[in-house]
Amino acid sequence: MRLFDEHIDREVTSLNGIWHFCTDPHDEGKEKDYATSLPDQATAVTVPGVWNTQLGLLRYEGVAWYEKRFFTKGGTLRFVFGAVMTEAEVYLDGKPLGSHYGGFCQFDLIAREVTPGHHVLTVRVDNRFDAHSIPQKKVDWYHYGGITRDVSVERLEGICALYQRFEYTLSKDLKQATAHMVIELYNAADKKTKSRVRVLLSEREIFAENISLKAGESTMLTTPDFTVNEVHLWDVSDPHLYRVAVLTDTDDLYDRVGLRLVEAKEGKIFLNHREIELLGINRHEEHPDWGMAFPLGLMGRDLDIVRDMGCNTLRGSHYPNSRVFLDMLDQQGILFWSEIPIWGCGFAPETLADPVVIARGLEMHREMVHHYYNHPAIILWGMHNEIRTDLPESLEMSKQYYTYLKEQGGNRLVTFAANRYLDCICLEYCDVISINKYTGWYGLCADYHADWLEFLEKFRQKRVELGMEHKPVIMGEFGAAGIYGHHTFDNVKGTEEYQAELIADCLETFHADPMIKGTYVWQFSDIRTCPEMGTDRARGYNNKGVINEYRKPKAAYFAVRNAYRRFAKENEK
Repeated sequence: MRLFDEHIDREVTSLNGIWHFCTDPHDEGKEKDYATSLPDQATAVTVPGVWNTQLGLLRYEGVAWYEKRFFTKGGTLRFVFGAVMTEAEVYLDGKPLGSHYGGFCQFDLIAREVTPGHHVLTVRVDNRFDAHSIPQKKVDWYHYGGITRDVSVERLEGICALYQRFEYTLSKDLKQATAHMVIELYNAADKKTKSRVRVLLSEREIFAENISLKAGESTMLTTPDFTVNEVHLWDVSDPHLYRVAVLTDTDDLYDRVGLRLVEAKEGKIFLNHREIELLGINRHEEHPDWGMAFPLGLMGRDLDIVRDMGCNTLRGSHYPNSRVFLDMLDQQGILFWSEIPIWGCGFAPETLADPVVIARGLEMHREMVHHYYNHPAIILWGMHNEIRTDLPESLEMSKQYYTYLKEQGGNRLVTFAANRYLDCICLEYCDVISINKYTGWYGLCADYHADWLEFLEKFRQKRVELGMEHKPVIMGEFGAAGIYGHHTFDNVKGTEEYQAELIADCLETFHADPMIKGTYVWQFSDIRTCPEMGTDRARGYNNKGVINEYRKPKAAYFAVRNAYRRFAKENEK
């Protein structure tokens, strides 16, 4: 799903809705040929969805099977999955079609010479963990399983456009852009085919060429450079979007792009040559009633709350968010930090050095860049969160990921969220230094304000020692838990009052510090968390949201809103 039609001529059929479903706790479905037909005890479920919201399946981790019957005119079909948690094996009429690992990015599979009539699409889904999993089992969010985003089937005819990437460089005065398009073309026909391929930018033809491909052949086409004059920049106050289209004789592919420049220099962050303070919050794409199968209406509601709070940026913690949500950010001018789910304490040193894990992480970065490249809202790529960045294993991982993102990620800044602030050896491989620290919440802290000032001074000196004064610093996570409705006269930990006062003090402290160029409060809403996080999570939730899981505001919400609205006014002067 997107906020606009990606195709007008191409025949696209949604496969959302009712599917047949059964769990497979003993992983015997392959042996019993579930790919051909699910057992009689299969039930009806809704896709997109997570199985954990069904009664009795909240804690189920393992294998489950989904089955959908559909009708097609036949030919070459492309099956598009928005996301499957976490590993998917896909079958068409009982025969393997393909597989995918990773729970948060789109993947697609093509079947040729499909006969007209009714067919069966079956998906084996596995959300278990092993030594090579990303994320590892211990994470501070819930282990949902299921087909969590939209599923569709496209009928491809002739030469088709499967992918487009808009690459550009702005002139120094930002008034002109030199650009080109990278396009993936595929011949869905059963014979060699020729087609006129045209590229349009805001209805203006910028490229046209005749292309010939053999049956089933694909190719990557890069157009010659073209010039965009009198550029209308994309900005937070004016999120202008250009419409781009790739048209063939039988097919079409539409997208939206925004032209803007983000830079990190002199210890500051600039958007379109204007210094910007990032006023942000961390947000999980999660809800207790829908899990990670997040409905469109709730996305809009969340953004209404985010804008009311005065945020100009969000961090997608800790995985790529739905593309339709990124469409909303593009349209509303809200900046985004997108990252992959390499998270924290679950990654032991041997895991960080595991070549399978490193390769899977690199593939997740490739997928994220591939599918999200054209979104102007994304200004930060995140490589990992709270891993042991004091270890040489993390240094090698960071080097590989940073190199890839700088070479292939477009005009974005690269960061990682560090909680080994004074011992981190990976700061060479980031454009922006991001710090996660929970002074005032974890451990004893008689005077968190003084402790924060002491820490900031220590890190300022560390930054100078490393020769990295030119790198801006943002606070990637900070905060405290507050149980919704929990009030006392004594302002103790866990109350709304304590949470609000700590966050307010943090925001004032960071805003006043010339080293800090952005803040991302932890976090937007309370989220369900996994049992491996231990018993210190009241209600089974991470309760650090400034609103609760049902989007009801706590006192901390108003503290953030008061601060961010005032900071924004100060920055306008």
